[in-house]
Amino acid sequence: MPIQNIFKTKDLLDVFDLSPSGITELIELANNFSVQNRQSEKKIYNHCGKTVVNFFMESSTRTRTSFEIAAKRLGMDVVNIPVAQSSVSKGETMLDTAATLDAMLIDALVIRCTEEALPSTIAGNMKAHVISAGAGISFHPTQALLDAMTIFQRKGTLSGLKVAICGDVARSRVARSNIRLLQKFGTDISIVAPDYFISQDYYEEIGVKIYNDLKEGIREADVIITLRVQNERTLIRSDKADAFDFGQKLNSYVLEYRLNHENIKAAKEDVIVLHPGPVNRDVEISSSLIDDEKYSMILKQVENGVAMRMAVLHALLGMEN
Repeated sequence: MPIQNIFKTKDLLDVFDLSPSGITELIELANNFSVQNRQSEKKIYNHCGKTVVNFFMESSTRTRTSFEIAAKRLGMDVVNIPVAQSSVSKGETMLDTAATLDAMLIDALVIRCTEEALPSTIAGNMKAHVISAGAGISFHPTQALLDAMTIFQRKGTLSGLKVAICGDVARSRVARSNIRLLQKFGTDISIVAPDYFISQDYYEEIGVKIYNDLKEGIREADVIITLRVQNERTLIRSDKADAFDFGQKLNSYVLEYRLNHENIKAAKEDVIVLHPGPVNRDVEISSSLIDDEKYSMILKQVENGVAMRMAVLHALLGMEN
């Protein structure tokens, strides 16, 4: 497939922007970059002269760093703009900031923000490519892509699998993006969480199974995706936004929902465990399971994050050639 046909638009804002064949092509491309990344000379200089700007309005280690490394390995120039040192902190709107960057003739803007509609609004007002590095609680397309790549590497397919997503799904853009991507391949998806971490109407509406019992939810699972408790985000209910003190529920949550070597036996013997990071050790997953290479794909996800973001940048910016 020509890279011009992978994306439906000039931007990557959601996995809805990709077809199953486009996702498969990106995984193949990322696998090639993964091989290159293991060589002593990692740079390939495909895109010398291109400029990528990272604008992260939320904290990030893995996503921001992997986008920067990915762009540099493709030979691109990278500019990181700290929000606190930008004109946004002086009251400038993001649309005016985007117009300013466009006037500097940048090639791509990578943005992470709390406002779900902001990347789409900016993309409609910029000539440069816009890539969502996470928006609100709904969109994180490159995380879903690198997770799909990681699953494919171990399972050889994305179809016919049973995937259980466990934890704070109510506030998780990773969960929503993974569900949208995996449903394109007919994956059987289950949500496993206590009631206070489930957006009941939303998940029932999109056709995923919901379990309150961990062992029941992960039974015969091929893949388990565990999620961090996101205390920095307001817990959204269907009727109101609640102040939420997870500290009061921590002990019971760990007792009932922490994934460990004992309860993972309910899943298939060759099950793999993913986590988008950062991990709260011994909260959503035991430390011993995190470090067990038989199950844990967490560091492989980090490695794949660089390769997949190389693939996204290469394919998007290659549309111009």
